[in-house]
Amino acid sequence: MTTHDLVILGSGPAGMAAAATAVTHGIKPVVVDEQPAPGGQIYRSIESTPVKERRILGEDYWQGKALIDGLGDPRIDYRPGTTLWQLTRRLEVGLLRGEQASMIRARHVILAHGAMERPFPIPGWTLPGVMTAGSGQILLKSAGLAPSAPVVLAGCGPLLLLLAVQYLRAGIPIAALLDTTSTGHYRDALRLLPGALRSAGTLFKGVGLLAELRRAGVRHVRHVTALEAQGDERLERIRWQCGDGAEWHYLSTPLLLLHQGVVPNTQVTRALDCTHDWDERQLAWHPRTDPWLATDVEGVAVAGDAGGIVGAKASAIQGRLAGLGAAMALGRAGEEQTRKEVKRLRRDLARETAIRPFLDVLYRPAAHWRLPEDDTLVCRCEEVTAGELRRMADQGCRGPNQTKSFTRCGMGPCQGRMCGLTVSELLADANGQSVAETGYYRLRPPFKPITLGQLATAAEDASR
Repeated sequence: MTTHDLVILGSGPAGMAAAATAVTHGIKPVVVDEQPAPGGQIYRSIESTPVKERRILGEDYWQGKALIDGLGDPRIDYRPGTTLWQLTRRLEVGLLRGEQASMIRARHVILAHGAMERPFPIPGWTLPGVMTAGSGQILLKSAGLAPSAPVVLAGCGPLLLLLAVQYLRAGIPIAALLDTTSTGHYRDALRLLPGALRSAGTLFKGVGLLAELRRAGVRHVRHVTALEAQGDERLERIRWQCGDGAEWHYLSTPLLLLHQGVVPNTQVTRALDCTHDWDERQLAWHPRTDPWLATDVEGVAVAGDAGGIVGAKASAIQGRLAGLGAAMALGRAGEEQTRKEVKRLRRDLARETAIRPFLDVLYRPAAHWRLPEDDTLVCRCEEVTAGELRRMADQGCRGPNQTKSFTRCGMGPCQGRMCGLTVSELLADANGQSVAETGYYRLRPPFKPITLGQLATAAEDASR
């Protein structure tokens, strides 16, 4: 089994920045990503996107080109199209490319696998024609695919506004933007505005997106409190309310894009049994890390949105910090040597993340969006409803792993990615306990599907 000084998992902003930093300290990192090209979600397909008019995707997207160019350094062992299926506490890394599985060993690992969209379970969310906003953006960036009919976007958060504007610029009609931001959140976020002004550029970009939607005459429905997708074989229409007991509104559409923010992807850190904390502000779990972004598993660090949502620019800064941490851990740099650079990076990071408390409060999903009604599906893979989970709580189940045993909730192909947060919050609410006390699924490799034949090739490779 080949041993490498540094293995970086993920080639988004954090992973690319970590690799570039490592190289400057004489480290030859291995960068692994299951996507065919670098960039992560924010800079996805930047080298090959068919969307060539820069204004459609926006200048923030194209700024990622410098990071991606850096990944072309011959000292970086970049492995696209390669899936991570295992990582052990001994830093044994299981990789799968095509039909060939292999094992390598690392002296240090940086996890930079980013975020995933928060589950948004509403009635009818499993109908064909209902997708996430992130999926819509992936199709636009990677293939130039866009809806042929007016689309409805529903939920809250910066990504929803950005996608709406990108669609407008691409000439795609938007039937409605249904905003689920609670009325009280505007008031609560207002007191955090002075701190957010440290990230004034980001703040004004958001204001600019709203102004562009308003100038285009997009139907922007605010303070939506209930939403359903309806149809027989596929999505045919949606209905919504703005206030308890208010009139229901209906709209025919073949496509509904949902978004309720993003949360850290903790599948790998969970499987490593890193310590995790529940972040009540971001309503998500994140691995506990020190100032160098190291977890409590020796040799493993987490950079970027995988450790807590910070955004693309802050993720790149964290990647550089994690790269410096790896250089120090591997004896390639000293604390005195890097002191000045570290001070600058932490100052930049504080400025870039100053807006996060404002955004976290403003776009905090209301409880009724996170705790669906009994007949709403929560686990899409095993078709488990919210009502079944509440009945499990009534019968004494205190946490997700008990409900998994009785209902198979979380045992499907997604391994709980689409239901985990909802299950934890539902059980916490039903049992009158905190989410931290309720806990999360125990996860084990393989992280992604792998055949017995592929496992056999990995075993052969590990024995060499």
